[in-house]
Amino acid sequence: MRIDAIELFHVRMPLLEPWRTAYGEDAAAETVLARIAGDGATAWAESTPLAAPTYSPEWAGGVFAVARDWFAPALVGQRVGEPADVQTLLAHFKGNPFAKGLFDAACWMLTAELARRPLHELLGGARTPVEVGADFGVRDSIGDLLAAVAGAQAAGFTRVKLKIRRGWDLNVLRAVRQEFPALRIHVDCNGGYTLADMELLCRLDDFALAMIEQPLDGDDLVDHAHLQQQIRTPICLDESITSPRRAELAIELGSCRVINIKPGRVGGLTPALEILAAAREAGLDCWVGGMLESAIGARMNLALATCAGFTYPADLFPSARFFAQDLARPALEFDTPTSSAPGGEATAPPAAPSMTPLEVPGTGAAPDAERLEAWTVARACVSR
Repeated sequence: MRIDAIELFHVRMPLLEPWRTAYGEDAAAETVLARIAGDGATAWAESTPLAAPTYSPEWAGGVFAVARDWFAPALVGQRVGEPADVQTLLAHFKGNPFAKGLFDAACWMLTAELARRPLHELLGGARTPVEVGADFGVRDSIGDLLAAVAGAQAAGFTRVKLKIRRGWDLNVLRAVRQEFPALRIHVDCNGGYTLADMELLCRLDDFALAMIEQPLDGDDLVDHAHLQQQIRTPICLDESITSPRRAELAIELGSCRVINIKPGRVGGLTPALEILAAAREAGLDCWVGGMLESAIGARMNLALATCAGFTYPADLFPSARFFAQDLARPALEFDTPTSSAPGGEATAPPAAPSMTPLEVPGTGAAPDAERLEAWTVARACVSR
């Protein structure tokens, strides 16, 4: 297929409530959309690096600029045999995985549209339900968090992720574990600690956690390997894994036992599949993560999560979890349980929340025109 034109949109999507983590607070989710055209078809893709360079060195304004000034001009007019060719065409540009991931995803989506096939089929996945988990950022109070976790458990979630940071860690876990002794829980540190916090990090073993996600800085593969040797709880790497090569190094060093795969963070769906294959060969667990995407990016993540090798409930959320109105249609929702007891009463406990990709070309998601117009911060078009 030949890439004829690329439209870019830097969008600020209002959140229902601020999202608080170890690196700060987001009142809106900033994302970059690409509408790619080629061979008479169009497709949408999304990359959501957030507003500031806190989660990673990239940020939405920067991704939009490098996409507009460098990556889109390098791709428009090129003939792409398969989506993986995008990695080759952009290989001479250093870094910028969120920006590269936008175009890798766009070519996967355009390929799916041209083939009239669902994205999950092209990725090698199956149209099966994907179990998802519940996530909670830093809350106003421990009581508020306990109520939220109770609601998640009542809704059938089989695992809960808790964001922790300095001052919101051991005291919080002590309260949650006392209230929910059998619930599968893991914590996400977002790189908020160092090896100077070894005593605190070792105490996390006391809470029977499924994993400790990204305890140290993203650059610290060696320090993560040292920490993993000191603690029983598996370390999961997130921010540290920005490419297949970084995943290979983490595996060689023994830096983790679990890898979180976010297509945007690793440079797109193509490297995501490479990382999944490497992790499976090494016997590591994997799961799919998200970045507060609209339904465009979230449905892409859902398609990826149907691939064999993902062994832990995904970070995928219904649109209503974060947005009063999703930027895209159709909004993402949980599957509706169909099992029932005699007499039509719902079974107990409730079925674990899950999602299933749509059986349509690509993923079936596109922006709502009015919301895109209202929330766009900047836009550009690159064409032949």
